[in-house]
Amino acid sequence: MLAIIAKLPLLVLLMGLGSLAMLFPALHAAAMQDFFVARVFVYSALLFGFVTSFLAIAMAGRPRSTHPRRHLLALLGLFVLLPVMFAVPLHQAIGNTSFLNAYVEMVSSLTTTGATMFDDPGRLPDSVHLWRAIVGWMGGFFILVGAIAILAPMSLGGFEVRAGGPITAQQSREMIQITHVADISQRIRTYSAQLFPIYGGLTLVLWIALIVAGDLPFLAFCHALSTLATSGISPVAGPVAGGAGYGGEVLIAIFLLLAISRLSFSREGNENGPRKLLDDPEVRMAAAIVLIVPLFLFARHWIGAFEVEERMDILAGLGALWGGVFTVLSFLTTTGFESAAWASSRNWSGLQTPGLVLMGLALVGGGVATTAGGAKLLRVYALYKHGMRELDKLVHPSSVGGSGGLARHIRGRGAYMAWLFFMLMTMSVALIMLALSLTGQGFETSLVLTVAALTTTGPLANVAAVEPISFGMLPAAAKMIVAAAMVLGRLETLAIIALLNPDIWRR
Repeated sequence: MLAIIAKLPLLVLLMGLGSLAMLFPALHAAAMQDFFVARVFVYSALLFGFVTSFLAIAMAGRPRSTHPRRHLLALLGLFVLLPVMFAVPLHQAIGNTSFLNAYVEMVSSLTTTGATMFDDPGRLPDSVHLWRAIVGWMGGFFILVGAIAILAPMSLGGFEVRAGGPITAQQSREMIQITHVADISQRIRTYSAQLFPIYGGLTLVLWIALIVAGDLPFLAFCHALSTLATSGISPVAGPVAGGAGYGGEVLIAIFLLLAISRLSFSREGNENGPRKLLDDPEVRMAAAIVLIVPLFLFARHWIGAFEVEERMDILAGLGALWGGVFTVLSFLTTTGFESAAWASSRNWSGLQTPGLVLMGLALVGGGVATTAGGAKLLRVYALYKHGMRELDKLVHPSSVGGSGGLARHIRGRGAYMAWLFFMLMTMSVALIMLALSLTGQGFETSLVLTVAALTTTGPLANVAAVEPISFGMLPAAAKMIVAAAMVLGRLETLAIIALLNPDIWRR
């Protein structure tokens, strides 16, 4: 029976998992004696459970193509079609909102963007907030599996930077033992079975740790789900409104480090243990950013405090420094949580929010094959190494670049692919800003919304602009454009172009 279920189309399996997931907010609502919301989620689970069963019966045993096109289409359908199903209980539970708002909300959650159509968190029942966090958590897991099982074999999603490089001795020994090459469906099943215990176990550990730190169990659970998925979804204003304090922020920061490198979840090339992780270019690039940017902001705040003749308090300075470190790490991983010390450091110095810095961090993004969005650290590293090599050649034109075949490949072919992606991303930003401007949005609003959607960092809308931007107040056309940009940012432009490439449709 399980073997038959495992061979069903990916989208049908995801519909079944989504139907089962609706039971969790139903149980929570029943425990909170909110029986109306509980009935809504139970009825929705039954409805879509039957629909999924009918589809499974109709499609069971049918021959299916093993072409990567089918799985790439399924990944696109995951972020476009599945939110329609998820939006039904959300729309019915809230009652006084449009289905478009509910759909965009679910697109935002499933793509781990974390933008919300509802400015007042108190408007939504706790069970609905739990549903948002669960959908975001599932979206994070889906993108983890999809990146490794679908995008990696197609050299997409950041893997194109390393694709085509020299084969290492370890890889050569592994290739000698290969007797069967798994298709993408097998890869999806294998990696799902391997990653789910790790992903779920880490979420459970963080949940318990946040409760111990002083957070309420419900808030701790939602924040744990949002941290592992880097969605930034919260029933309140984030960890700053929780009860865990700075201890909770430290715990969240530790788990946000998992969004820096794919080696956190994957055993790829990790035969040397922690040493290999420290040598990973994404980890080193992230460490440099997390150290340099907060020091710059700290110096900026310190000078601002000196100019307004505020009392130079050491504890206030350390609090401002920690606020910078946590907020920089959060936006670098496209989570969007703010530190409790972030606001106090601004008030202490009298300086405005460095919105451009936060948008730049979100554009850089986290690691390849992680739940983080953005351009990805590996692409930035490839361009950095290429730039350093070009500067060396200006000084020593006859020099020969060393550091091994892989490093030379990243500086050459890898940098070319990274530059191509950045050009496509720049064009995407321009086109989406143009589309939003046609709906009546100003330049600053269009820019912030575009960057927030493409980098899957929804909280940028609240902190990057001078005044917070409300997604719910946007016209219907602008909401659809933002939803499309969220899907584009989650799948990345290269994957969409690959899907439109005629070569991929040839049998």
